[in-house]
Order: sequence, then C-alpha cells, then structure tokens
Amino acid sequence: MSFGARALIRLGALEHNLEVIRKAAAGCKVMAVIKANAYGHGMVHVAQHLKHVDAFAVARVPEALELRAHGVTAKIVLLAGVMNTAELAAAMEYEFEPVVHCDVQLDLLDHSIGGKVNVWCKIDTGMNRLGFAPSEADTVLARLRRSAGVNDIRLMTHLASADEVDGDTTTAQLERFRTIASGFDGDVSIGNTPATLGWPVVVNARSELGFTGDNWIRPGIALFGISPFSDKTGAELGLKPVMQFEARLIAIKPLRSGERVGYRGAYTSDQDTMMGIISAGYGDGYSRHFSSGTPVLINGRRVCVVGNVSMDMIAVDLGINPEDRVGDIATLWGDGLPVEEVAPYANAIPYELVCGVMNREDSEIVE
Repeated sequence: MSFGARALIRLGALEHNLEVIRKAAAGCKVMAVIKANAYGHGMVHVAQHLKHVDAFAVARVPEALELRAHGVTAKIVLLAGVMNTAELAAAMEYEFEPVVHCDVQLDLLDHSIGGKVNVWCKIDTGMNRLGFAPSEADTVLARLRRSAGVNDIRLMTHLASADEVDGDTTTAQLERFRTIASGFDGDVSIGNTPATLGWPVVVNARSELGFTGDNWIRPGIALFGISPFSDKTGAELGLKPVMQFEARLIAIKPLRSGERVGYRGAYTSDQDTMMGIISAGYGDGYSRHFSSGTPVLINGRRVCVVGNVSMDMIAVDLGINPEDRVGDIATLWGDGLPVEEVAPYANAIPYELVCGVMNREDSEIVE
C-alpha cells in the first residue's frame, strides 16, 4: 500500500453477504444490482466473483457492455432500459433484458426489425419515478405481447419506503401491484434490499400476490455489507463490510491550546494535544462535508477529525502522548467503524459514500 487513500475490497465478505441474503429469501431468484461500479466496489471484479447469482442488474447499456467485454456471460437486466435504436440493437446482440417504463421504449420495440428481447415491464405503484401507472398496465402488457421486438415479458415495481418496516407506504404499493401481478404467468421482481430483509410478504410474493413465474429479489447495498435501515448496521444484520476505506498517517505534530486548524481555521483546539495528518481527502471521495468530530479508527482506537477536509488530507486529534507513528493505517470506514455510523457526520447516506470513492490509488482486491 502506498501512502494514499485506497479501498480494500474483500470478496470473501461479498460471498458471505450473498449467503445471508439467500437465506433471508429462500426460493427466490437473485438479481444482484451492481450499477454505479457496484456501489463503488468495482463492478467487473464483483461480477466475476459472484458466479452463482441468477442475473445482474445495471443502470445503463455501457455498464452492461463493459461486463460482456470482461467475459461476464450471465443474464444482465438494464434498469433504465434502452432509449434509442443503437441501445436496443446492443440489447438484442448481447441478450440484455431491458426494463420498459415509457412510451418511447414501447415505440422502439414495436418498430424493431433486428430480433427480440426479454423485457421487464415496470409499474409505478408509488415511487413516482419510472414506470407505467397501474391503470395503464393492461394496455401496456397487451401492446408488449403484440410487439415485434419482445420475447418473454416480466413484471417489476420499485418500493419507495421499504426501509420503513412499520410504515404504510409499502403495504399500499403492494396492494396496487397485486391487481396486476395476480394471475400473471411470468416472472416478477419487487424486492430491493430493504424489502428483501424487512418484508416477508415480498419474499413470499409468489404465493401472496398469486403469480406463477419466479420471484426475483434485487439486492444491492446489502451485498456490500451495508444496512439499508437507519437503525441497524450491516453487522447487526449478519453482514460483513466488503470495503475497507483506509489511508495512512503522514505527519504527527503538536497542536497547542487556542491554535486553529486548516482552511479558514474551522477548528480551534481547546487543549494541548498531538495532531495527526492522514492522506485522504475529498479528492479521494472522503466528503468535504465531514465535520469536526467525525470518527476515524487508528491502532484500534477512535480519534476525531478536526477542521475542514482538504483535497488530499484530513487532520485528527490523536490526544496527549499518542503511540501512533507515521505510516500507521487509519480506517475511514470498514471493520470496527461501519460506514453507516460515519455517514451522518457528512449529512450523507452510506450509499453516497461508497459510491463516491475515487480510487486515485488502485483498489486492492482480496479473496
């Protein structure tokens, strides 16, 4: 490891987390969501390691093409679908399965002359983002069945508040979806990470809603050991963090009482102490919004960020007479310091932090 910040990606933890998810959703097909560079963890490495999932899901065609270019032959679902004839041609050539969520995509499929694709018809049951209104479902499905470019048809919806396990929003969405899924003779996908881990009705959707195809879950953040619930960490769900984001101490120096630290002197020390400088900053994906008091783990103990985050460095209060040395590793999040705990100090969510790692230093991939 050089002296710059880097992400250590542990594939063994990835496999462990997949097993936890499979146990929580026994009998379901697994569509591993690895968009946004696998939430910052390295899409190609993750896909090559997860050989036993039933499909992968990415947001856009270029992500899917990158996977094929690196030898990934598994089923790939395009969550944003295809938006022009070139993307539809790529989906047909490489057997991608696009989500269909708007009239533009229906028109593309109707006028296709290059073959057929399996599609996922997305119904907007309350997310109010992508998808057809439930009232349009019968018309849309009938059109897809007639379409020149369509082979098998599957159903999909997305839950807006599945992380609120005591809320009414998910129940209302499922009831809206029930009218469409009941009696459907194809595959269906409802369960994102929080729905899979927090809503048994979603895991049992095939019998609960009455469709005859496979029930597909779409785990994302939990694959990487991170909890989707605000009141739990991944460890409390039996998950292991895949990413260890770390850097090194590059300087240790005295900080006197009353001295100010960093740009604009945002922090003033209230005692004589020792300050450490760590080789990580917003240029590495360590958010500039992290405030003084943000925990960092060094040599098994927690110390606090002081002052503003710089592009390449942060300062921490090491305390009086520390035994730390230049070159020691500082954990910014990972084992012993969950990213779920760190994120609120930047007014962020864990997804945002792990997706934002810049990897100026190459990630280290270990089994």
